[in-house]
Amino acid sequence: MTAASSLRHRARWRWWELALFAALPLSWWLLPAQSLLLNEIAITALFAVSLDLILGYAGIVSLGHAAFFGFGAYAAALFAKDVMPEPLLGLAFAIVASALLGLVTSVLILRGTDLTRLMVTLGVASILYELANKLDWLTGGADGLQGVVMAPLVGRFPFDLAGRTAFAYSLVVLAAALFVARRIVHSPFGLSLQALRDNRLRASSIGLSVRLRLVAVYTLSAAIAGAAGGLLAQTAGFASLDLFDFQRSADVLLVLVIGGTGYLYGGIFGAIVFKLLHDLVSDWTPQYWNFWLGLFLVVLVMVGRDRLIRPWTWFRSAR
Repeated sequence: MTAASSLRHRARWRWWELALFAALPLSWWLLPAQSLLLNEIAITALFAVSLDLILGYAGIVSLGHAAFFGFGAYAAALFAKDVMPEPLLGLAFAIVASALLGLVTSVLILRGTDLTRLMVTLGVASILYELANKLDWLTGGADGLQGVVMAPLVGRFPFDLAGRTAFAYSLVVLAAALFVARRIVHSPFGLSLQALRDNRLRASSIGLSVRLRLVAVYTLSAAIAGAAGGLLAQTAGFASLDLFDFQRSADVLLVLVIGGTGYLYGGIFGAIVFKLLHDLVSDWTPQYWNFWLGLFLVVLVMVGRDRLIRPWTWFRSAR
């Protein structure tokens, strides 16, 4: 089998992928009463997909990915308040702004070990948190940027209190980001990223440009994370400091722990489980939510190696 035919074979659509893409619009029709929760799941899944690109495919561990999420949220919110409330233009602005931030900060993750990258990415998120808090005349400080009112989507669909328009909006963006990310990871560029992840020294010795590839995937990941943050600000109507918080980065890491890394769809399955678990357990025993989450993660790590409680990872062997 030639390299080209092997690449085409890996990139062909599997039945479960088509079923997943078909389930996205079906969820909008079948679960109208849960639109607000499903919108949160879609945004979390998009955020997790952005982290999976650098963690699962390039091997870049980050504890500060919320920097791009929060930056995109504030960019979209400020665009709506100070420029114009058009959702699509605001989202495009958030994506571009986050991509530029990712491009600028990508030089910080080119050197050092995984521990160094953990601290650097965490530091970037902390810096942005303090800047947003200090520039209260622009960001609202500790009170957050409130009163973000969006115009109707494409001039026809207003954002309703039930969250139907918001969920449809987030679903379309999630599906588009998934499609683009899938094309990228199944391209020669995506395969070269996996080579970097497995052995960076060997990849550089065969002539791959390690730095350029890391910068490119980090910038792309930042852009998608910014899109997730922009969606949250636009659909929720505010942006606050907690979007930069360490807990936000930790949560998206937990989502990938639950769903699995290195095949894109782990972010979706993980977001569904994480958000449903959060919603159910917090209603049941809100004061002990962290206890039950910790217990779930312990069981997942101990038993999940054999994929007994993560049946969606059975499909990973079909990549």
